[in-house]
Amino acid sequence: MSQSLYDLSATLINGQDKSLADYKGKVLLIVNTASKCGFTPQLAGLQELHARYKEKGLEILGFPCDQFGHQEPGTEEEIQSFCQANFGVTFTLFKKVEVNGENAHPIFMYLKNAAPGWLGKSIKWNFTNDGQGRVVKRFSPITAPAKIEEWIRQLL
Repeated sequence: MSQSLYDLSATLINGQDKSLADYKGKVLLIVNTASKCGFTPQLAGLQELHARYKEKGLEILGFPCDQFGHQEPGTEEEIQSFCQANFGVTFTLFKKVEVNGENAHPIFMYLKNAAPGWLGKSIKWNFTNDGQGRVVKRFSPITAPAKIEEWIRQLL
């Protein structure tokens, strides 16, 4: 298990590797997403947070995931196109990952261990992380991005 979130990396939706160490000093909101989910409209709220707070140090990292009812069946290109066309997403998107089970991405393994939720060490929706690489809060799928804003302001 990694000592810090910044020891980990992931593949961007365009195929390039990205170290989370590049985000040191930023407030991170790490979100698993799906294009065909009932919560998909939250992408608009996340984009609003991104637009409002990016210059102040917020980074939103979106990780598409197809583990929940096959609600993210598309390719990386389809996912990126959908997110941009329907919700104007400009925050960072990564390649589709698994967030639960033995093939869960190491970032989500780290986050689940640091902040278990209602389902224990299983993922439901999203996390936030402060600039020091420690998990501050875990949010449920029904938490609208607007409700996360106060946490973000406090961490910035």
